[in-house]
Amino acid sequence: MSLYHDRADDFFRQYQSVAAEKVHASWLAVLDAMPAGHALDVGAGSGRDARYLAERGWSVVAVEPADALRERAMQLPVAGVTWLADSLPELGAVYRLQIKFDLIVLSAVWMHIAPSARARALRKLAGLLKPGGKLIVTLRHGEFADGRTAYPVSFAELKQLADQQALQATLLNEPQADELGRPEITWQTVLLTLPDDGSGAFSLLRHIVINDNKASSYKLGLLRALVRIAEGHPGAVLEQTGLTQTGSRNDQQIVLPLGLVAFYWLKLYRPLTENFQLFQNSDANKGLGFIKADGWQALSGLANSDFIIGSYWQGEPAAALHKTLQHIAKTIRDMPAKYIKIPGSSDCLFEVEVARTTRKPEFRLDQTFFAEFGKFVVPKAVWDNLCRFSVWIEPTLVNEWMQLMSSWQANQGRCKLDMLSALNFADPERSTTRVRNRVLQLQTKMPVPCVWCGQTLKQHRFAIDHAFPFSRWPNNDLWNLLPTTESCNNSKSDRLPSANLLLQSRSLITEWWQHAWSSHHDEFFSQAALALPQLNSKASNFHDVFDAMSLQRARLKHLQQLREWQLGV
Repeated sequence: MSLYHDRADDFFRQYQSVAAEKVHASWLAVLDAMPAGHALDVGAGSGRDARYLAERGWSVVAVEPADALRERAMQLPVAGVTWLADSLPELGAVYRLQIKFDLIVLSAVWMHIAPSARARALRKLAGLLKPGGKLIVTLRHGEFADGRTAYPVSFAELKQLADQQALQATLLNEPQADELGRPEITWQTVLLTLPDDGSGAFSLLRHIVINDNKASSYKLGLLRALVRIAEGHPGAVLEQTGLTQTGSRNDQQIVLPLGLVAFYWLKLYRPLTENFQLFQNSDANKGLGFIKADGWQALSGLANSDFIIGSYWQGEPAAALHKTLQHIAKTIRDMPAKYIKIPGSSDCLFEVEVARTTRKPEFRLDQTFFAEFGKFVVPKAVWDNLCRFSVWIEPTLVNEWMQLMSSWQANQGRCKLDMLSALNFADPERSTTRVRNRVLQLQTKMPVPCVWCGQTLKQHRFAIDHAFPFSRWPNNDLWNLLPTTESCNNSKSDRLPSANLLLQSRSLITEWWQHAWSSHHDEFFSQAALALPQLNSKASNFHDVFDAMSLQRARLKHLQQLREWQLGV
């Protein structure tokens, strides 16, 4: 690795001397047959292949562990390419993105992986593929003369490892000459395909929602809280576990802050139990265990809109909210999580670890605070399905919840419209007043430009744009609200900014954040850390938020297939 760092310029020039189309001619037919999606380039080197894929419309995560080579490559920025410092066999930073890839390229890398680490490396790569995803591996035959460490490779060995991961292996070509003219070097290309993830997670979720026995709404409430977190808070994942125990992808687990699960439980149940007083179990005489005088009932004077990620709490409301989340966390552990079983097994699907937490006189609703209540562990396959299929899972949950409430005698005669209204999740209020006022304040001191076109905004004649459209991803965080001209806002409408436009607007966006929200530092970064992937909970750099925002843009494009907007189009 040090050689790639020390001779970064030499390797950069070498890799750039041959076009990607020429180097990868053996598998271009595979690429041509694929619609542009999400790609991962592991060992990206000079970024030649990553840029080539991005120019063909792919969203690319480029991974390069050699710092100097990666930094040299980043001097040629291309919209749609995100760089990470990471390496095989761990790929820890890539896994924290919580993204499944349509295409993974491993060009001139496999020979550097020690044979003892190859099974784990391929297991990690397979775990990042979407069902039907393609993994391209180029095999280099021939020794290095410059001191780089390399090991023998073969299609037979790779195929054996692929069979263990249920990957279909295809050899695309016999050994071919080296494009750099080195007679001692030949290359082969192997295509590995994941036809099915084998998890059955979507069927499992459907079974729990529709077929599982339910004496109360708790199972549905828990699943709906998880759906909300999966859809709106990719940054909430604290860690992934189970990757080194048995080698099976099914052993992977996602760890969430238990306090955040309890927080969404609170927001889901308050309208049901307070505004409409709908019973949530089959016994009208049996109360709900999490509703207590020193917690839940002491919050009765607040509206659901008062419970906002990043908000600051103190005094009696803080004490009541802290106690409420404690009660809910224990209820989740002792009721739905205990009784949601893996079909045909006595094993629980979820694991809950409630921590002892001390009441604080003041706190902010952020990841650190939510983590103090304990951990909620979700199988990775289930989490992936919650992320990918939330648009289908949540309506099923709502419908089943309404049917369940309607079946209980205590709710007989209640209007189903009331039930639907109570079950309608109160998304963050779509309000731009605070941000408009901040623009007006800044305009008394300095010009404020449109983040998309750079034109100076006129006083009282400007718009506040949700960078990621609120209608498709309801997020009213400070980082997502940007000042624009009225014409840009009207033209963009509910479309997603293109990767190229977002890259072009980087300095305008980060400078706006710097000027507008430095005085609200904790709130801004608390919101961003939970809403955006790959952002540390202690992040304090606006450029780090922009990088995470770029990843979330690609994630939304991938998950929701949103229409894109380019300036002037």
